[in-house]
Amino acid sequence: MSAATLTRMKVDPAGMLAGIMLSFLATAGLFYVNIMAAIVDGLITGLGLSESEAGLIGSANIYGASVGALIAVVLIKVVPWRPAAYTLLVLLIALDLVSMPIESPEVLLAVRALHGLVGGMLVGTAFGVIARTAQADRTFGILLFVQFGLGGLGVMTLPQLVPIYGTQALFIALALFSFASLVMLVFLPAFPPKPTTTLGTGKIEWGPLVLTLLAIFLFQAGNMGLLAYIFRLGLAYDLDRTYTSYALGLATWVALLGPLCVIVIGTKFGRFLPLALVMLLTLAGTAIFHWSAHPAAYLIANCGTGITWGMVMAYLLGMASQFDGAGRTAAAAGFVSKIGLASGPLVAGQLLGSGGDYGLLINVAIATFVLSAVVMLFPARSLDRSKGG
Repeated sequence: MSAATLTRMKVDPAGMLAGIMLSFLATAGLFYVNIMAAIVDGLITGLGLSESEAGLIGSANIYGASVGALIAVVLIKVVPWRPAAYTLLVLLIALDLVSMPIESPEVLLAVRALHGLVGGMLVGTAFGVIARTAQADRTFGILLFVQFGLGGLGVMTLPQLVPIYGTQALFIALALFSFASLVMLVFLPAFPPKPTTTLGTGKIEWGPLVLTLLAIFLFQAGNMGLLAYIFRLGLAYDLDRTYTSYALGLATWVALLGPLCVIVIGTKFGRFLPLALVMLLTLAGTAIFHWSAHPAAYLIANCGTGITWGMVMAYLLGMASQFDGAGRTAAAAGFVSKIGLASGPLVAGQLLGSGGDYGLLINVAIATFVLSAVVMLFPARSLDRSKGG
């Protein structure tokens, strides 16, 4: 196939299709996060692991991803992103297939940590490329729309398959997603670095950047601490397994409204006002989990926090991308995000212990969100006031 033919096959770099394909690429390395509730339940149901063991394996997967994302911060500027993405996707598929027959929690923890390392490098690379797009906030909104939509399908179906087919169903789903992303990679155009956008000073403003990264860490930790055990939380409140699965799947699809709002409105109203309002909704939605014994309350809480999760993260990742045109600060945001995602289940597993105090877990998540809200609003205001934001 000639170079001219390959060029004609590429999609418009500023179009919606390019955003969707980049979203698949970024999601492939961390799709297990979107179905973490199904994976934790699958490890407990399919392999007979304890809640702490299952949470530790999930955390190891994400901690590995955080290291990979940190490596990507360096690589994104010096290594061609397309060959790197091809290599990393093939490795992800291989590691998911290797995970299928493993029953030892120690061996599985090591393999999943390695999987996370590779996946984190892929996500960091993809985040760096997304930061080079014309409208990074919008593209991150598309990314979260894709993640939530497919994540909803995963948490709705996989918990029903694990009792029948075992944990193999989880790893096959992950491998198939990576393969689909591998095919899409062929059609993505080149995304060269763009000029750095700062707060009007000509250099990176480290104060607002650090606050943005801290807000991402706290917000992701609070959300994933709940999400990793959200299926078990429903069961603890005596909800039916089938209802819990479908409630989570439906809530994840309803949550598509969050990133969709960012796709539609972008930064038309700035970032401070949308973030302030949405964080208030996050706090209210999280508090409703205390009434999860009522099926409607469990569904409403999941829908509400799902919507706000996607919207807040789209803005926070878009904010981080403003600090460096090559994509390094966006890749750094990916690293910090994964540290938060990994820390949430780890802390939650320790909080639950053997007693399973889900009320305490909910309260800790609320406190974490309050702190995150306070931190994120300062850089949001700074960017709103700057000419480049």
